[in-house]
Amino acid sequence: MFNGLNLSLGNLSRLSHAKSRSISPENFKGEKGKGGMATEGTGSFCARDLGQGWKISPSVKIAPGQVFELADIEGPGAIQQIWMTPTGNWRFSIIRFYWDDEETPSIEAPVGDFFGMGWCQYAHLNSLPVCVNPGSAFNCYWEMPFRKKCRITFENIADDEMVLYYQINYTLTEVPEDAAYFHAQFRRSNPLPYKEDYTLLDGVRGWGHYVGTCMAWGVNNAGWWGEGEIKFFMDGDDRWATIVGTGTEDYFCGSYNFDRQGKYTEFSTAYAGLHQVIRPDGTYNSQQRFGMYRWHIMDPIRFESDLRVTIQALGWRSGKRYLPLQDDIASTVFWYQAEPHAPFPKLPNREYLEVM
Repeated sequence: MFNGLNLSLGNLSRLSHAKSRSISPENFKGEKGKGGMATEGTGSFCARDLGQGWKISPSVKIAPGQVFELADIEGPGAIQQIWMTPTGNWRFSIIRFYWDDEETPSIEAPVGDFFGMGWCQYAHLNSLPVCVNPGSAFNCYWEMPFRKKCRITFENIADDEMVLYYQINYTLTEVPEDAAYFHAQFRRSNPLPYKEDYTLLDGVRGWGHYVGTCMAWGVNNAGWWGEGEIKFFMDGDDRWATIVGTGTEDYFCGSYNFDRQGKYTEFSTAYAGLHQVIRPDGTYNSQQRFGMYRWHIMDPIRFESDLRVTIQALGWRSGKRYLPLQDDIASTVFWYQAEPHAPFPKLPNREYLEVM
């Protein structure tokens, strides 16, 4: 039954009793008829000649070590779109989502990595569920239903104060029984141990489907680095996976080294992209770095009891032989599942998170 939760161009014209709401620094609680009422805020000095209603509180300042609550919403409902533009080091701002009354987050990642900016540098990303626009506008369109409550926090682990502009658009509506909860998890290995696969996700228990991979890949060797295969182990798979790709660039929907006329070629499409290539200058920025994403929107990876996902870091050595690489690899992966979820691995400390 259509209830205003799942919208597309095909049903956008249909009426619904779902209630549209929005949280921002101009309406911290998303309350009906209470937006733009602030008398104090980051814009109060600029609006001193105009008064209330004239962009008094467009943003918030988050102190070092502070955990700021972005949202605390009573359900049922769903997050439909998030826009934000954070200052500072994007690896040092941690975003977390808690569904219903859970004590551990279902989403936990540095804000840059969550939006595909794992190298803390802007790159245009133009896809269906995530887009990043000039100058540093992060946008998320993943549908995130909840039944009782949605709580979102934003932690500043940097030494300096940061400023955050944000808007969280959501609907209050019935949630179908078969709607799963959205999850996202960050990991990093720097460097990846020799001859070890990189683990994107492990320890997932329950029923759900995997919907996306976003990676920040720093190469520590010369030459091509993307021969490795991604593997999806599901529902009791042990040594051998059920789904195995044919190469890293193949999984991210490219081919032959992402190469056109002898150089890496960026692309950003609805479902996949190599949206960022950071090229060395021969002095200090000596290592090539890549940002890639692959959304399983049309081809979700279904699992019923468990899921593990790995990818190989594989290049070339002499004699036409593969070379297991020891690269700097970070990932944020996205999936839906029925709760409860297994606790996440502990997020790395600031020193390990840092991009240099």
